[in-house]
Amino acid sequence: MNKQILHLSVFGLVLIGALVVSTTYWQTWAVGDLAARQGNAITQVARLTVDRGKIISSGTVFATNRRHRKHGLTIFTRRYPPRGLAPQVVGYATKAGTTTGLEKSLDDYLTGANTNLSNTLKQALDKLGGQTVHGDDVTLTLRPAVQALALQQLAGRCGAVVALDAKTGAVYAMASSPTYDPNLIGKPGGYARVLRIRGSCGDHTALQNNATAGLYPPGSTFKMVTAAAALDSGAYTPSSTFSDPGFCIEYGQRVSNAGNPDQTGPEAFGNVSLAQGFEHSINSVFCNVGKHIGGQEILKYAKRFGFYSLPPLETPPDERRISGLYKNGRLWDPRSAYQIDAGRLAFGQFNMLATPLQMAMVGQTIANRGNEMQPYLVDRITAPDGSLVSKTTPQTLGRPIKPSTAAELNQMMQLVVQGGTAATVGFPPGLRVAGKTGTAELGLGTVYDAWFVCFAPADNPRYVVAVVVEKQPNGFGASISAPIAKAVLEKLLGR
Repeated sequence: MNKQILHLSVFGLVLIGALVVSTTYWQTWAVGDLAARQGNAITQVARLTVDRGKIISSGTVFATNRRHRKHGLTIFTRRYPPRGLAPQVVGYATKAGTTTGLEKSLDDYLTGANTNLSNTLKQALDKLGGQTVHGDDVTLTLRPAVQALALQQLAGRCGAVVALDAKTGAVYAMASSPTYDPNLIGKPGGYARVLRIRGSCGDHTALQNNATAGLYPPGSTFKMVTAAAALDSGAYTPSSTFSDPGFCIEYGQRVSNAGNPDQTGPEAFGNVSLAQGFEHSINSVFCNVGKHIGGQEILKYAKRFGFYSLPPLETPPDERRISGLYKNGRLWDPRSAYQIDAGRLAFGQFNMLATPLQMAMVGQTIANRGNEMQPYLVDRITAPDGSLVSKTTPQTLGRPIKPSTAAELNQMMQLVVQGGTAATVGFPPGLRVAGKTGTAELGLGTVYDAWFVCFAPADNPRYVVAVVVEKQPNGFGASISAPIAKAVLEKLLGR
């Protein structure tokens, strides 16, 4: 072989090798540093020339691109056809390179800058040849019709709805209200307009994903955790008996039962079992359970369910919050039992705050015989040529409670719907539903956060739904949130 040709060939191979190495470095290991340089005009222009991958689900395109021709360049800007359907989940990507939601956490896939070596090489060659770089498409687990119904049911009130697959953890709905149109973000004055959207509660921005970052006192829905601790530890059985005078004594003071819309003053039930205490959501029963087993035991079981840990999900970590006890705005893990008001903690008060996602995970664990599944929003990621980049496989996070405990809780939750605090909701005849209401005190008189967590069919659970509606006058879980959960369940079940 001619030596000059040989030298040129070797030199060419070295150049290609150097290109692959440098491209891999800048697009993989150094991508975070580059992205942090918001003023880097070259980086911004480079991003605009990438045909960013679509975000889709069940035939609905949540995010796609608009093609423009400018100064001899083909550039792409983001477009969100469903407008306010799931903006807190999908997020947005601006021309300046600002990203939120899945647009942020999956940016490397959507721009094609993932760590696949062959993909990196193809991109490098495309750029050298002046070809457009295409990102990967992301397919979500969300069901658009269910998501739309959940938002419709929230009707602009502050709150959230989370619907999960009881056996896999797939997220079928993650609705946060108030919502907003992400297409506004890229328009002049649009971001300021979005910031002014406050919903009925008026205390936080529509940009927040209330399902994952909204922290609310869970009220009596937390009795699922307390009952799990009481049963699983062997301290109680569903038939354990209590005498309910309408209150329990905690630190020398009365802790009264809640009232109901159809009566004056707190309820008093007399002699009841633990199962009946759960069915009618009797605070005095759970106050006494908490005093007996102790606040540390309740928190131990809460941690098994995922409290005090960041819930795993594909959205950015800073868009998720940790459930647990909070003090002065900070997560607080008491070192001593004496620091905990165990009686009030047992029915979801005393500084306990939880996200709707976390409470949905508690319900899912009970529905799935004590196995807690990792929630997930991304079903699969596909390359521009249609080949599969990744496919989500359901993952078990652990077993917080025994199957027998889950079965007992399932039965107790069915009692809630059959003749307890949710008996008036009116689920379809023949559909066995397990649920738990919650009416969380806020220190605002008769204004409450209304909760309902449920799953169905109770004998073979398929779907779990958690609903919270914030700051509702006379906001009882059965009258405010349970009808929303009912509508979502019926949609999921095709009824």
